[in-house]
Amino acid sequence: MKSPSTDAYSLILEAIDSGVFKPGDRLVESDLAERFGVSRTPIREALQRLETQSMLTRDGRSLIVASLDYNQLSELYTVRAELEGLAARLAAMHATPEEMRVLRDMVEDDRALIGRPQDMARANRRFHKQVHLTSHNRFLVQQLDLVHRSMALLATTSLAAEGRGEDALTEHNAIVTAIETRDGDAAAQALRDHISKAFVTRLKLDSGEIKSTV
Repeated sequence: MKSPSTDAYSLILEAIDSGVFKPGDRLVESDLAERFGVSRTPIREALQRLETQSMLTRDGRSLIVASLDYNQLSELYTVRAELEGLAARLAAMHATPEEMRVLRDMVEDDRALIGRPQDMARANRRFHKQVHLTSHNRFLVQQLDLVHRSMALLATTSLAAEGRGEDALTEHNAIVTAIETRDGDAAAQALRDHISKAFVTRLKLDSGEIKSTV
């Protein structure tokens, strides 16, 4: 059984991840308690936990959803690329035939989502989570969960860039192919390249160099 504070934490984190609460939004205990139908005590504990994890920051006496500057964003993507590259390498070593089929089916099924950036973003998270799990390394999965939690602080998805959805699926296909052929070096490189291209696309979106489709 989850405690009320754990439930409140999960609900707030999910709301940030889904874009209900965006960077800069102010979170008020009473409003959150009413929205989620819980008392203010577990809400307060959840907010304190999220602040400790740097998901929230102080603005005077208020808590707001944190945002990432360029340096923080660059650091986040650097760590993500290296850890996910390791996950892909281990996945190539340890993936079961069933896990390979799941990854392959994800790539094929996600083609139907091209042109729907928010749906693709959710599918993208599921794909990356499956690669993490396929590494069969619980400690790596825990660290990647922390990294992806911070990804929730990004206000937009790089998949909103025109053409990025098709490119991302091509990159996912390369990752899965390398895992299927047990080529750890290729899997790690394909995953790192994928993250690098997503980072460049995000910078172009943020600068206005390319336009968002949403």
